[in-house]
Parts: sequence; C-alpha cells; structure tokens
Amino acid sequence: MRRSFSRTVTALAAGALLIVITGCSAGSTSRAPAGRDTMTIGLFAEPANLDFTRTDGAAIPEALLDNVYQGLVRLDQATGQVVPALAESWTTSPDGRTYEFALRRGVTFSDKAPFTAEDVKFSIDRVRSPAWTISLKDGMSAVEAVDVLAPDRVRVTLNQPSNSWLFRMTTRIGAMFSRTGVADLANRPVGTGPYRVAEFRRGDALTLTARDDYWGPKPAIRTVTLRYFKDATAATNALLTGGLDVIGTVQAPESLAQFQRDDRFQIIEGTTNGEVTLAMNNAPGHPTSDVRVRKAIAMAIDHKAVLDTAWAGRGALIDTMVPPTDPWFERLPDVTPFDPAAARALLAQAGQPNPALRLRIANLPYAVAAAQVVQSQLRAVGVDARIEPLEFPARWLEEVFRNADYDLSIVAHVEPRDIRTFGNPNYYWRYDNPEVRKLLAESETGPADQQSAGLRRVGRLIAEDAAADWLFLLPNLIVARKDVAGLPHNRIGESLDLTALSRTP
Repeated sequence: MRRSFSRTVTALAAGALLIVITGCSAGSTSRAPAGRDTMTIGLFAEPANLDFTRTDGAAIPEALLDNVYQGLVRLDQATGQVVPALAESWTTSPDGRTYEFALRRGVTFSDKAPFTAEDVKFSIDRVRSPAWTISLKDGMSAVEAVDVLAPDRVRVTLNQPSNSWLFRMTTRIGAMFSRTGVADLANRPVGTGPYRVAEFRRGDALTLTARDDYWGPKPAIRTVTLRYFKDATAATNALLTGGLDVIGTVQAPESLAQFQRDDRFQIIEGTTNGEVTLAMNNAPGHPTSDVRVRKAIAMAIDHKAVLDTAWAGRGALIDTMVPPTDPWFERLPDVTPFDPAAARALLAQAGQPNPALRLRIANLPYAVAAAQVVQSQLRAVGVDARIEPLEFPARWLEEVFRNADYDLSIVAHVEPRDIRTFGNPNYYWRYDNPEVRKLLAESETGPADQQSAGLRRVGRLIAEDAAADWLFLLPNLIVARKDVAGLPHNRIGESLDLTALSRTP
C-alpha cells in the first residue's frame, strides 16, 4: 500500500508550491470583453503556434479541435463513445478493413470552400505524407487507401483490421483540412468548425469568433478569448476582478476554498485522461536504463503524498498508463509499492547507491509542484534529482520529447489511450520491450473482444518494468462565474469543446 510521507517534507514541498503560484509573471492584463455573447477563459499551456500537424503538444488541439477543426467522428465527453461529426453515418466491412462514410451535405470551410469527399482523401493522405511531422501521425499508418465514391461518400481501406483506428480519428489526426487552406496553418487555420481564429497574440491570447456560415447549430457565445497565464495566482486574481469568466484548468487547487465561499462562482470537478507521468529515460547510457534503478525510483515515491501536497489531494492515483475511463483500466498498487528500504537495496544492487539525475520538467504548475515532492522523496533514498524547469511547450518539446536529453521528466500526457506509446522504441522514454510490442500489435488487429485483456497485460508489464512512473491523474478542475453554462464535466479527449457554452439568465 502507498503510505503517507513525513510532515517535514510535506511542509517543505508546500512552501515550494507557494513560491510557484505567487510568481511575478501575471500573463495578460486586459479585461474580459463585455456582453452576454462573449466569454474569456484562462488557460496555462499556451500554443507555440497554431499548426498541430508539425508541432507536438496538447495546447493546439485543446484550443482548435472541435472548435475550428472537425473530424468525420468525434468523442462524446460524457460517454466516451465515438459519435458522428462530419460523417452522418458509416459502415464497416465484416473483416474490419473497410469503412464507408456518408458525409454531411452543405458543409463549408471557413475559407468558403465546400467540404467534400475529396477533402477527406486529401486530409487522410496528408497525415501519411511528410507534411505531418508529429509523432501521433503513426495512428494513420493503418490506412492503405482512400477512395472517393461520390462528393458525399468516401471509402477508407485499412491494410489490416484495426481496433483503434476509428477512435484515433477523433483525435487531431482525424481533422479535416481544406485543400485550399493549408498554406499557413501556423497562423491561419482553416476548418469546418463553428469558430474561426480572429487573432492570436503569442504570449497573451487566442480569440475565436463564431462563423455566420457554419453548417450546424450556431454557438451561443459568439466570441471566446483564451488567455494564457504564467502562474495560477494571476489567473485567480483575474477571475476575482472580472478579467476572466472561467479558469479552464485550475493550477492551484488550494485556491478553490475562496471560490467555494463566494456565491458568484461555481466549481466543476470531473476527470481527465491526463496522466502526470514521471518519465524515465530507458536508453543505454542513462542511469535509468537499469530496471533496478527505475524500480527503486518508483518505490521511493509516496504517490499519495505527491497528490496531497502538490495537488491538494484532487485527482486520482493510477499505477500505469491507463486512466479509469479506458476499458482496460486496472489498479496495480502492489507492483512497485512505496518502500524506501527496498528502493535503497535495489540501488545498491545496481551499483548506483547515489545516482545524480537530471529532472528536466515542463515549467507548468502541476509539474513544478510535483517535482519538489519527488525530489525530496528521492533524496531520502540517496538519489540526487536536480530539477531543471524548461519552458513549455517549445523548449521541453525540443530537448526532452524530441531529443530525449534527460534522465527524469514530469509532464501530463493528455492524448487519449496513449498506452500505445510504449510500443514505439523511438518515443521519448526510449522503452523497447518485444513482448509489449507483440501484445500491442495483437490487441490492434485481433478480435475486438480480446483487446481489453491484451492492453491490461501491457499495462501490467510496463508497470513491472517501471518503464515510467505515474504520479497521479489530473482532475478536470474548472472555476467559473455562476452564469456560465455548458462547461465540460469531464475532459477525456484532446479538445476543450467551446460549442456548448452559454450564459444563464
């Protein structure tokens, strides 16, 4: 069982958290636009640009997917089911290799071009081309051919059955692009969604405005401004003083008490699939390439203390790269239980009783707060974890994610069903287990009713290998003014869906 950590270290980490949330960087200072059809939302992970075809990270799809871009299908946040979007319906062949989509008619892009089956072919083929460079593009590797059957009908043939391909089409790789609208995606996104990008001020805000020519129901909120903050205190102050309507991802859970006492505000607490992960570099040449060192690190960490201290106990404990909203979720608390004595023994067996490790983390509040607690707990077993916050997304993505230049790192992985990253030896944890790769392949192409059993086995194997360590699952914490309606209770996909937002009388 996980056991609570000492009061001394808890107080130390809490002090470190206080320093984080009271930093001097205040983000944008402009006030929220006036009017019942406008809304301003505070966020923390800012897009480096607006092109998620060439830029990794969750910030761009969070803002643009479902709002500016749409796919053939989407993920229902309440049920987790794949439901129609630009496709009214679809059929699947008995062998699971062929999908035929019937497209909605009368849909146009924000550049006025009509949406047709030619755009579906263009968009899917483009993911498989060098135009897309992000790691998630591999999700389209199952596609063998895309055939236009009619302006409103398209057939996609897979090279083998895939139990995950349709689900992956709900993510950014399933976004539909205009054939005439991809010249400058970093600055001028063109999609079929209810909003268009009106303005993007790097380091400040992204403003979306509703399209008058949108094919579906018009959103009640005509202008949504996403303001990006460097620290949680600035966002809290902005909400209290009228500069924000919503804090979309609360980064200082201990601040919730003041909102609970104030009848001007509401608090939403649901779940996400954001696994706050302590990545460990499995590549040869790193101290963490030794499984005994990785297991020692995992067993040195009191995960409940991390959650209680760094995130005020909000969220959930998980033991592998699977959130409870996935069908193959399984609790595995006894695989690497909190046991500092066993951790010290494993380090001694590995010939590394006092390893010095670079803990290069995203400079986001949850990561910095968690790192302070992890550092203290590792020090108690002889591990010197040297914290280095990296600007997120640009510098963290370049140095940790792309170049794997780290020993340990902390970031939340919010991409849905991302357990499959452990089947890619080139992914930034550089983990390579032939049995895991085999099980992942079988779960992808075998009978659908056997998928969950295979992925539960994968979850156990990566936990037993301590391929990474999972600190906690981020909650969906939102604070908003009382008159804001339509906010998502759960966030289990990549997008922050703005389309249901409204104001109550």
